[in-house]
Amino acid sequence: MEIHSTAGGGLAAHIRAHLPELRDTEARVAQVVLDKGAQLVHLSVSDVAALAGTAPSSVVRACQRLGFRGYQELKIAAARQAPAQEPSRDQDPAARALADTVRAAREALDGLAATVTPERLRTAAGLLDAAPRVLVVGAGLSGAVALDTAYRLRALGCAVDAPADPLTAQLAASQLASADVCLAISHTGATRSTVDAVRGARRAGARVVALTSYARSPLSESSDCTLVAGGQDLVFGLETVASRLAHLTVIDALALTLLGLRGAPAEAALRLSADVTVDHSY
Repeated sequence: MEIHSTAGGGLAAHIRAHLPELRDTEARVAQVVLDKGAQLVHLSVSDVAALAGTAPSSVVRACQRLGFRGYQELKIAAARQAPAQEPSRDQDPAARALADTVRAAREALDGLAATVTPERLRTAAGLLDAAPRVLVVGAGLSGAVALDTAYRLRALGCAVDAPADPLTAQLAASQLASADVCLAISHTGATRSTVDAVRGARRAGARVVALTSYARSPLSESSDCTLVAGGQDLVFGLETVASRLAHLTVIDALALTLLGLRGAPAEAALRLSADVTVDHSY
């Protein structure tokens, strides 16, 4: 399991991305780590075990499952964290909503360095660059991200299809060629229509790039390259808001990486896109 960065909000993002993989006792340990943040430096392994209602050996196993050699290494990573921002206590609902939304978005963006690496971006961009055709799929709130992604890839000269209808998306996925790529976007990584489309693409022999909020999911299990970003606690119902912002940020980074790979042809396509945009502006 890769740990890319634990500075700032990186440790929290790393833990949230891997929470679905943990067993019950390990998940309780992980939640203690999330709750305590930098304060973990003052707690012993026995303290954490007591707070999680489990044994010290379970704390060590949880640390190892999260990719650390043991509790001491995780504690050092926690000590490097910036203090977590507290939820707004403003009595004005609008002010509280704005503050909490900004906080969730900032945490999601701060955690990107812990879950997305330049190497993984280059791999995803390389697959897209080599693909004669790219199918972009996403449903629900991820559908808007999928449409934005398709627009950006098309502006770089990629041949892109992004059906809004899930049945059409599944049909298109099953008709992909082995050199094609299916780019799938899902916050949970478990949206049935998206996962079914990806599985159809794999059966057709196509490659799959996934963008999701959790490292282990039905979507990632069928992916050749998974980009993980945006996993958040379900506290204020803002996890989907934060994940969309994180996903769009990753798409921007992916588009810029692809631009560097494609060079002059992509720059020419961007100029054409700019000309079309100007024609539709007053």
